[in-house]
Amino acid sequence: MTRPTLTLTEGAGPELTRLTIAEYEALRNLNIVEVVPTLETHWYEVSAGRKIGAVSVGELEVVVRPKITDLNRLIFLLGYSVHRDLWGDDRVHLTKADDLLPALAEAFSRLASRATEQGLLQGYRTVADTLPVVRGRMLVGEQVTRRFGLPIPLAVEYDDFTSDITENQLLLAATLRMLAVPGISTSARQRLQRMHLAMAEVSGPARGSLPAWHATRLNTRYHDALHLAEIVLSAQSFEQRSGDLVVTGFMFDMWRVFEDFVCTALSEALSGHFATQHRLHLDEADRVAMRPDLVWFGAGRQVRAVIDAKYKAERPDGFPDADLYQMLAYCTALELPRGHLIYAKGNEPERTHVVRGSGVTIHCHAVDLSEEPSVLLTRIHDIAAAIGEL
Repeated sequence: MTRPTLTLTEGAGPELTRLTIAEYEALRNLNIVEVVPTLETHWYEVSAGRKIGAVSVGELEVVVRPKITDLNRLIFLLGYSVHRDLWGDDRVHLTKADDLLPALAEAFSRLASRATEQGLLQGYRTVADTLPVVRGRMLVGEQVTRRFGLPIPLAVEYDDFTSDITENQLLLAATLRMLAVPGISTSARQRLQRMHLAMAEVSGPARGSLPAWHATRLNTRYHDALHLAEIVLSAQSFEQRSGDLVVTGFMFDMWRVFEDFVCTALSEALSGHFATQHRLHLDEADRVAMRPDLVWFGAGRQVRAVIDAKYKAERPDGFPDADLYQMLAYCTALELPRGHLIYAKGNEPERTHVVRGSGVTIHCHAVDLSEEPSVLLTRIHDIAAAIGEL
């Protein structure tokens, strides 16, 4: 009997679920959900953590949905830090009922199919090889040192006009990633399988690294598909074995999605130089390192503002206002009279805190992620204007 999919929503209450010990141990180690044992044997309270996505643990499938119900809005946020114009017009027309990963598969399969309908893009690639005949130029140094001067095979290097280029390698990697997603539609899976077959001569990028591509006039028809491929590949994907269970997953960190969106949008709204994850130290001995999300520099590299994006308010045990302490430390180290915290609306109210005896004021701003993209960006511009005036 097939077990029903355990579907959780970010920020919602826990679901009471029966798990084996092996499933409990595997889920506890994945960090996609929070699992709390109950007094009844094999029954656990499972709730969404800080990630969204899907994971399969043996025969159990767990899906964590975002609290943003409009997936166009979420994909707009995902794509903003990669390519700000990609989702501005909601061109993929996702519905509120779609799950994130099947929706991504649907969108990617259509954009990739459209990009390659005229055939795969081809280009020149430098190939180093050993051949029985001369092709291109002979690598004399390698022939002497590694081939011991033998007449054949010859160490050569030549330019090959091929479809095995960076753009196709990225599309292939994203295609394989999407084919592993459970629950995608039959039509999307068929399009992805056709893409896989069409790229039989394309090699996948090395595991753990993705080649960089550059937008040019020659690869214009690939642009949208490549930007979405980057979004697909930016998610954490894994396949491992936990005891006797095979564990696979595909998930996004929502805090990172929000942080990237805020930092990119603010950098465009404010003029000047910016540094993300700028390294600084709290103490004179440089032992206590800190990395604020965004530091705004004015003329002469003078620091004008420090900004931290917080998808959720951090409240570790014993430190109920950790965000404020952290921002106070940033302002102290940078000798700034003001700091700015930007929250996703609903997680923390908009407030201004004047810190006693320090001369530091901390401004808490809020962004409503349920708003239309144009309204969202207007709100970011309003925050940027307020930061600039202060």
